[in-house]
Amino acid sequence: MLDFNNTEIAFSSKSQSELKNAYLLFNTIKYPWLVKCASIGSNIALKIHFPLAWAVKPTLYKQFVGGETLQDCTKAINHLRQFNVLSTLDFSAEGEQTPEGIQATFEETMRSIDFAKGNDNLAYAVFKPSTITTDELLAKASEKRSELTIEEVKAFREFKERFMAFCQRAYENDVRLIVDAEDYCFQDALDELTDEAMRKYNKKRAIVFATLQMYRHDRMPYLRRILDDAKEKGYIAGVKFVRGAYMEAERARAAALGYPDPICKDKKATDDNYDEAVRFTMDHLEHFEMFMGTHNEESNYKLARLMDEKGIKRDDSRIFFAQLLGMSDNISFNLANEGYNVTKYVPYAPVRDVLPYLIRRAEENTSVAGQTSRELKMLQAELNRRKKVNR
Repeated sequence: MLDFNNTEIAFSSKSQSELKNAYLLFNTIKYPWLVKCASIGSNIALKIHFPLAWAVKPTLYKQFVGGETLQDCTKAINHLRQFNVLSTLDFSAEGEQTPEGIQATFEETMRSIDFAKGNDNLAYAVFKPSTITTDELLAKASEKRSELTIEEVKAFREFKERFMAFCQRAYENDVRLIVDAEDYCFQDALDELTDEAMRKYNKKRAIVFATLQMYRHDRMPYLRRILDDAKEKGYIAGVKFVRGAYMEAERARAAALGYPDPICKDKKATDDNYDEAVRFTMDHLEHFEMFMGTHNEESNYKLARLMDEKGIKRDDSRIFFAQLLGMSDNISFNLANEGYNVTKYVPYAPVRDVLPYLIRRAEENTSVAGQTSRELKMLQAELNRRKKVNR
């Protein structure tokens, strides 16, 4: 029976020392003021090139990152597989949006797609479109396409070539590829490219996956359009569902520029939107493959129950549950133990390059209602259980 409170299974992959270190880390980042100070300090340290690895590697990095390189991640990948959890490698470096930085990210992402070829321990590859172009170009191409200059048209064409090169390589390698979601002001252009790639590469199975941030109230209409398009053009749509990552920034931008707020009115509306999208996809599963990315326990329970109710095998390759490495192990490992398909997002990058990602993970744990307290509660319960067993 699926039980996310089973800490013995949840932390079966962790040694006693790893469990204690995780508890100390979450107990530290539960203080928003401390995380804020760490964020400010890390930004200053990056600007003055102050060495940070000594402080970061044994703490945040160890908890949330698989390694500095693809090869470094092999140990973490193999370890997760022992517990029937697959990995999705995510190059999480946030380099400068310069020609050199963009090219380096493009080449590394290509290597990650090649690394996934034929690797049964890896479920998907992934890329973030804004890392292979500039924010300014993406926003203008999405919101003011007709105003692009000749140079900008050329730059956007080059971006599209890089985007489609990833999809082509994934298709050749038979690797499922997730196109991560971006800010609202970027997303229209990315939706167009993702739709085009799905039509081309998803004829027999889903290779390219669109990411839908369900805190946006326009995502259900978009999901319905995807279904209609898949039926009309004869392809399998790949969809990844998340709640969303940029709420405060999105609302502030909408207010500043005077356009309607794209975000659902409150958390309940977001939860309802998310669950509706999952149900809709499950009701039309012959046209979809689904990646369910959430740390919300209730949403995971609902999908697991829905699969059982519909008589869908727990290991049906069209459906994956997913959480981030180092978070919500009570969900990931209990689902995997019950036979459901589970993958962990495993970020990798050198310490300095991945630091902004790590700070966001710390901030997320302090801002998401109850996230850190849930982690601490689970970790403490398992420490207590092991103490009793070892008496």
